[in-house]
Amino acid sequence: MERTVKETVIRVQEGDITEIEVSAVVNPANNLLVMGGGVAGAIRRKGGQLIEDEAKKQSPVKIGDAVITGAGSLPARWVIHAALMGSSLKTDAEKIRRAVLNTLTLADEKGISSLAFPAFGTGVGRFPVEESARIMIDEVVRYIGAETGIRTIIFVLFDQVTCDIFDKVLEATAGER
Repeated sequence: MERTVKETVIRVQEGDITEIEVSAVVNPANNLLVMGGGVAGAIRRKGGQLIEDEAKKQSPVKIGDAVITGAGSLPARWVIHAALMGSSLKTDAEKIRRAVLNTLTLADEKGISSLAFPAFGTGVGRFPVEESARIMIDEVVRYIGAETGIRTIIFVLFDQVTCDIFDKVLEATAGER
């Protein structure tokens, strides 16, 4: 599914976020920026240890904040690390909302025109997929309703079930605006 809001294309697609060609990919991080498993581990394995080393130099960060590093050998140029949780590995709606907003703000500050998000909090954080989709898409649509240089936002999701949920939420949310 793809929708355009103002001048920004929002797309949902199944795939591997480490293979997507965008300016920046988003890592759903812990506040220590240790890249162990899940999406973070995949980014580190594919892009190289340098990404985690660079991130850890900026840690710890406040939960909800975002920092940027190079992307090593990934096709993207940057990785934005969005801190969704602390050492408890638990997250909630407000942390996800702040992390999305701070990711988008940082992307604009750095002149990033395209970025790829995974589903926030739905792996190790065990946050419900449908609620994550509603929060993330709502925050993205609200943000790009104002002035932004971000022209493409792709939700790159691991499986078709998650894609279907994000598609449904995008259709409902973008249709309201």
